[in-house]
Amino acid sequence: MKQRIWVALLLGCAILFITGLASAHVTVWPKETKTGAFEKYTVRVPVEKDVNTIKVRLIFPEGVTVSTVQPVSGWNHTFEKGGNGKNAAIVWTATSGGIKSGEFQEFTFLGKNSSEATSLSWKAQQTYADGTVVHWIEGKDGKHPASVTVVTGDASSVGGHNHNSSSPDVAQPSSNNNQWVIPTIISLVGSAIAIILSIWALVRKQRIKIIK
Repeated sequence: MKQRIWVALLLGCAILFITGLASAHVTVWPKETKTGAFEKYTVRVPVEKDVNTIKVRLIFPEGVTVSTVQPVSGWNHTFEKGGNGKNAAIVWTATSGGIKSGEFQEFTFLGKNSSEATSLSWKAQQTYADGTVVHWIEGKDGKHPASVTVVTGDASSVGGHNHNSSSPDVAQPSSNNNQWVIPTIISLVGSAIAIILSIWALVRKQRIKIIK
């Protein structure tokens, strides 16, 4: 009986581990914004391997213009220019170790959404210390999906991110942590319930055998 319980526990731990990996994608927040808005965007970079992440490259979608970035301790950043002279991408490079396994880092910048944008697809490259590069460029059902931000409405409407011309680079902070935390908690709780049910079923089965 003890052996079966240990097997159930190991299976449950495996489920938790796989669930954690499934949610450990490079993502850009918020997931929804307004057309024409000055938005504060945050790139969240977790580590899926046992090797440190030392470089992150993010390609800017055509529907947003980026010129301001928040400095991050332990990282340098450089902009890449496009054919039109505007910033087309940004590269963050670690100067002191990078992001360790089991940790994540956030990189923040300000972007101006165009008035025509309806969706922003953020393609990213994550480079590890062993030279491995993960390309987050696939569709939502892919193994390495690009993060997508939906653009709706108008920044001048109620609840938008409209700002006056005297302070064009001031973005209202977006509170989106719950959008990332809640699905993860639900997955973990579901896995924990699965473990408990497995153990209960094994114990119940053993008791039935004893009674017989």
